[in-house]
Amino acid sequence: MAKLAHRAALAGGAVLALALALAGGVPAQAATAATTRSSASTSAEAPIPEPASTTPPPAHRLSSDQALAIAGRLAKMREVRRQYPGSFGDAYLKGAAQWQVSYFDKTGKKEIGLVVIDDLDGRVVEAWTGFQIAWTMARGYPGAFGRHVNALYVWLPLCALFFVPFFNFRRPFSLLHLDLLALLSFSVSLAFFNHANIYASVPLAYPPLLYLLARMLWIALRRPASELAPAPPAGEPFAASRSAAPPRRARRGPPQLRLLVPARWLALGVVFLLGFRIALNVTDSNVIDVGYAGVIGASKIVHGEALYGHWPSDNEHGDTYGPFNYEAYVPFQQLFGWSGKWDDLPAAHAAAIFFDLLATALMFLLGRRLRGPTLGVALAYAWVACPFTLFALESNANDTLVAALVLLALLCASYRSQLANAGRGVSAALAGFTKFAPLALAPLLATHGLAASSPQGEPPRARRGRTLAVFALAFAAATALLFVPALGRDSIHQIYERTIVYQSNRGSPFSVWGLYGLHGAETAVEIAAVALAVALALVPRRADLVGLAAACAAVIVAEQLGIEHWFYLYIPWFFAPATVALLGALPAWPTPAPVVASAPARSSLPAVAASS
Repeated sequence: MAKLAHRAALAGGAVLALALALAGGVPAQAATAATTRSSASTSAEAPIPEPASTTPPPAHRLSSDQALAIAGRLAKMREVRRQYPGSFGDAYLKGAAQWQVSYFDKTGKKEIGLVVIDDLDGRVVEAWTGFQIAWTMARGYPGAFGRHVNALYVWLPLCALFFVPFFNFRRPFSLLHLDLLALLSFSVSLAFFNHANIYASVPLAYPPLLYLLARMLWIALRRPASELAPAPPAGEPFAASRSAAPPRRARRGPPQLRLLVPARWLALGVVFLLGFRIALNVTDSNVIDVGYAGVIGASKIVHGEALYGHWPSDNEHGDTYGPFNYEAYVPFQQLFGWSGKWDDLPAAHAAAIFFDLLATALMFLLGRRLRGPTLGVALAYAWVACPFTLFALESNANDTLVAALVLLALLCASYRSQLANAGRGVSAALAGFTKFAPLALAPLLATHGLAASSPQGEPPRARRGRTLAVFALAFAAATALLFVPALGRDSIHQIYERTIVYQSNRGSPFSVWGLYGLHGAETAVEIAAVALAVALALVPRRADLVGLAAACAAVIVAEQLGIEHWFYLYIPWFFAPATVALLGALPAWPTPAPVVASAPARSSLPAVAASS
């Protein structure tokens, strides 16, 4: 009960932190899981070597020789040993009630097989070969990521809540329906991942990624009719010039954003789902290694220690992110503390809740800027109803922070002022130096709005130069400030080695490139993603906020197509701008225009009517 009460305080702390941040405080970042078996084993579960013997150890039923015999009878282990002549097995005690048998090649340097056996009844609990020996997250441990959000009785209702309010019965084959189903179709890949079928889960993630890339490029590059229509002659009202055109047969226009339920119902749904998400995080979620790294880094900053290098053995490479990833955790580490070990990590829970609330608020504000409160409520609802944003929240990872910072940059881009332009530069730096991939968005954000006319009549070349200069100065200033805690005790070389070099050299089976060894193709896709980011910043594209959101989503998806370590926690990165683009691209449901009398009719109205 004491533990539950302690965790219940996180919701209030996160809301308080949200208020402080909106008033000018420092945001924070999310956490990782000590309680999950997919990230690291605790010291109590660390295998202890047991010499060959026919006598069971104290308090055990099986001997080491019996454990080796049970493992040796498995067909999977016999097959892998045939592939490695001269291989041998060793027995280990694993906790109080299990044995582990590990097989090695003849050099003893490569582990080729792993078997876990229950000591009480001799039952084989686990048997792994290949990359699933080293990658425990590929073993499908129940609830390792997201806990009970993976249960069908939670996941499927969330999918329905996400999809149904946007279904248009008048246009059942609307492209928006396919877009929403594409976002949900990652669920199929995740289901195979949760059952340790990596050879099915990895390829199934690529069709929706490719579809979303094509859709975002279509929206970003297909300029709307309002941008292509010629301006009316000087001094002539647009309505008059349009009425003078020869009549044409009316064509069926694009589908409108038609909600199946009233917007006020969706607003109530946002409140209910936020409460559900926070309650589930407080009572059921775990913290994976990503969030744990944020808390460690925040503690290092507070105590003036070197941020990069010399990390704890249970999170040795947690220093692979940008400095803002750790600075964002500082207020939460100060509010909730840290015991110095991978425990329940309340600071990580509070940070994850805060980032989720921040992303929800930014989705509403963006929609409101685009088309008013109805779209704002729809976007906020889409965020809280999406099962993958809840998956990130329940893992207490830092990926929601990346999504929130991208949304913040888009919100700044919705204003036409040099102050907002500086805000874009700062937001781009914050997102890029949380996780480095969003740095690719900087060219897009820098060039947004350069083609628009200046309301002050400023010469185009001078205005464009000033806009780029303000963005670049804001970006550089924010970058310099972000690196102050790190450069105080770390060299640039050290930071580069622990972040960029480590990430670029890390192998992973969670992409087609790592799973099948297609590293040449991986390099080609990475180069194409960089080229796309530069091209979208330079070529003519849709100039409004919808076009910018679509272009940002396209760049993020293209980057994710080329990375070797891809995971479902990265979906919120592109989900946020993609949803803004998909829903914002649809025109609002038209409301009847007020009837205005013609000039002759107004002149004939009674005086009392005219004065009313």
